[in-house]
Amino acid sequence: MTQGTTRRTGRLLSLSRELRNNGVVKYVGEAPQEELATGERSTRNRVARSILDHGPSTVSDLAGRLKLTQAAVRRHLDALVADDVVEPRDQRVYGSRGRGRPAKVFALTDCGRDAFDQSYDKLAADAIEWIARGAGGGAKGDAAVAAFARDRIATQAGSYREAVEAAPPEKRTEALAKALSTDGYAATARSAPNQQGEQLCQHHCPVAHVAEKYPQLCEAETEFFSELLGTHVQRLATIAHGDGVCTTFIPHAAGHGAPPGPPGTGGTPQTDPPKISQQTDHHASESTAGRNPA
Repeated sequence: MTQGTTRRTGRLLSLSRELRNNGVVKYVGEAPQEELATGERSTRNRVARSILDHGPSTVSDLAGRLKLTQAAVRRHLDALVADDVVEPRDQRVYGSRGRGRPAKVFALTDCGRDAFDQSYDKLAADAIEWIARGAGGGAKGDAAVAAFARDRIATQAGSYREAVEAAPPEKRTEALAKALSTDGYAATARSAPNQQGEQLCQHHCPVAHVAEKYPQLCEAETEFFSELLGTHVQRLATIAHGDGVCTTFIPHAAGHGAPPGPPGTGGTPQTDPPKISQQTDHHASESTAGRNPA
């Protein structure tokens, strides 16, 4: 993925938080204080919401619906265009058209539409439930969902594998974190508190709501990390289980920061997983931080 894709993902997350809370300013750091004080963000949200509810709209349409001046509407539209939330288009005219150029209408972009509440989570959960039910439910259903989760990871594996295999052994966790970040996981890698391994932290999970019901998604991801990095890894916390960050402990490989393990262990040191770094995830609860949901 390109840097532009990464920036678009981050912008979409911010827009989503803002637009879903219509009338409530969420992120102060990206707007001047005078703009927040005058309610500019709130009104801008109303403009975008009106376009969502009524479809492509002219400046005049929006001014009438929102009881604003056309000059104020234009100012908000300019900002929304700059944020890639809306885009101007020529108005479609059906039947005979009068003289002059057709009026401009403003429509939501894909980025703007995705920033509003969607039913993707429910759609995904319904689809997985259908898979489980079609397999007969129970243990067979669980196995079918697990197979789906592994296949899903396999389709995404190419870019992750390429990034990890191109990195030296001591940089592979960091390389994986960077590859995950390009897909919107906002991942980081750092030394674990006991210095016998590393913590891979995913600060965002695009499937967290679905994974609450179907932990097979987390399990398949953990299995993939283990296979990709060539060592046993352990999940310490997941967003889907109510923790602030998905945290995975990755022990050092033999010869890279830790002594070799006993014979028959493949050279991987057998270490107790550390407690979650408070610097990494101060949101993780003490009751769930040490469990291995995967």
